[in-house]
Amino acid sequence: MTFFTVIARIYTEFPTKFGVPRQSGLVPTLRGRIVFEPKFRMADAVRGLKEFSHIWVIWGFSENARAVGNTDLKISSGDLEWSPTVRPPRLGGNVRMGVFATRSPFRPNPVGLSSLRLGSIVHDPELGPVLNVFGADMMDGTPIYDIKPYIPYTDSHPEATEGFAGTTDRKILNVVFADASVRECMAAGKMQALADVLAQDPRPAYQHDPSREYGFLFSGYQIKFKVSGDTLTVTGITCNSSLSSH
Repeated sequence: MTFFTVIARIYTEFPTKFGVPRQSGLVPTLRGRIVFEPKFRMADAVRGLKEFSHIWVIWGFSENARAVGNTDLKISSGDLEWSPTVRPPRLGGNVRMGVFATRSPFRPNPVGLSSLRLGSIVHDPELGPVLNVFGADMMDGTPIYDIKPYIPYTDSHPEATEGFAGTTDRKILNVVFADASVRECMAAGKMQALADVLAQDPRPAYQHDPSREYGFLFSGYQIKFKVSGDTLTVTGITCNSSLSSH
């Protein structure tokens, strides 16, 4: 039996699952900070990492109800409920595929794998080495179990096929704002990241009601929007600077 220890946590703009990009790298403007747990805050542990442009991050689906704990992850299929098939959002949520042919969070072991761009490593006097990354697909506070460098000559496969994931069109929505006032309290950099997130269509795949207003939290702001055809309209951004911490 193997135990995974949380070595770090990533801090992102998403306190809830709604709005989180479906895959890493889809929104390269999204910033995140990886902060190591106290016993791993050693500069020697990241020596040489800054020479790499990208990293692999192994992490846990901490909000998955089937996960076992947030501190140590016990890897034993007998301790988790799981189904051999799942319904990928990519296929509209109504077609079942084998769990090992998908990236569903509902797996025998609730573990995720993401490839992130490493922007910089900042050595904080209290937090130790902090990794500033881009393109994360994780919630705020997600536990991280390991970090490895991305190596193009072994990790990149231009000839790879993408199975059913490549059989459906991935639409990029046109994002518009109902009026200029919804832009007023968000910094330009975060506004661009928000627009890029919305362009990926954060709605569940089975919801297409143009009259429905959706909402989610992003960097301490309540975002509301509607979608009609290929256009997503931001109907409101509730400004609350006390909630914006990144």
